[in-house]
Amino acid sequence: MMGSSCTNSSVNGFYNFLTQGLNELHQSFLSHNFMSIQFISQVLSSLQSFHSHLTILVQKLCLPIGGKWLDEYMDESSRLWDVCHVLKSALSGIENYSSAGSNIASTMDGYHNLTPELSHQVIRAINICQREILGLEEENKSLMETRIQPLSQCLNQNISMESKLNEFNGFRGVLYAMRSVSSLLLMILFCGVAYCWSSSCFNQQGYEGHMVFGSSFIVSMARLQQRVAEEIDQKINGQRGIMLLEFQQAKIAMEELKVELERIVGYETQYEIQAKVDNLKGCFGLLRCGVETLTGQLDDFFDEIVEGRKKLLDMCSHK
Repeated sequence: MMGSSCTNSSVNGFYNFLTQGLNELHQSFLSHNFMSIQFISQVLSSLQSFHSHLTILVQKLCLPIGGKWLDEYMDESSRLWDVCHVLKSALSGIENYSSAGSNIASTMDGYHNLTPELSHQVIRAINICQREILGLEEENKSLMETRIQPLSQCLNQNISMESKLNEFNGFRGVLYAMRSVSSLLLMILFCGVAYCWSSSCFNQQGYEGHMVFGSSFIVSMARLQQRVAEEIDQKINGQRGIMLLEFQQAKIAMEELKVELERIVGYETQYEIQAKVDNLKGCFGLLRCGVETLTGQLDDFFDEIVEGRKKLLDMCSHK
């Protein structure tokens, strides 16, 4: 059976791994635009990596067969599974929006000068698309309030009994830390692709009780949490909804094209708008490709969750 020094080394190594990953996410603000596809992808990759290392750690700790630790791990992985499916649903809504936007751009491609009649048709299509995205954001807001908002509560839980966290060779403490980190990362993801109304869900409270995990881990988590809150305060400017950068750029491109088309209708004349059409096509192309990438990452994560649960069940059954 694994000695206590080896167990402590494995547990401490996991905390160090979380700390390093959180620090890398904080550093990514220098290389990626906040809430861009690249930034969201890195957050999702970190979530996958943390979960994968948690599963590996559990296999090293020589935990009792069928103990309560297994129930707690299964509960946490089920929580991740359920929440990530909500995340995938939000991505699906953006994907539908990007398809509609791309269709509008394709319809106009090649029309260097549009008549007022054709402009009317395109404006109607844009209005429908814009109404649908407002409806999507309202649906996402409702989901955030009912199913996702409790994630923020996991960021601010106090720990009253250190002894409980040391149970199962330190596994319970590791699981608690993982729950806090995954909640932070999931809240970032949801603000990006589902709905964000303020930075309040990233407010920091109750870290005094978290020092059992070690100061470096807590400092790294608190620093990332604070940086996200600051960026949201700077970017949101009273505008609530989906913060994904490429989504916002696509919305702006669509509105700019709509303004030009309304000029054509209002003055009953023709304007050269191909540059606006090309911009619309480019923005929605980037958005579509980005959403496909994120959806693929989520599908891989679902596979990893299933595989991790299977490994631990098999491990217990063969001991």
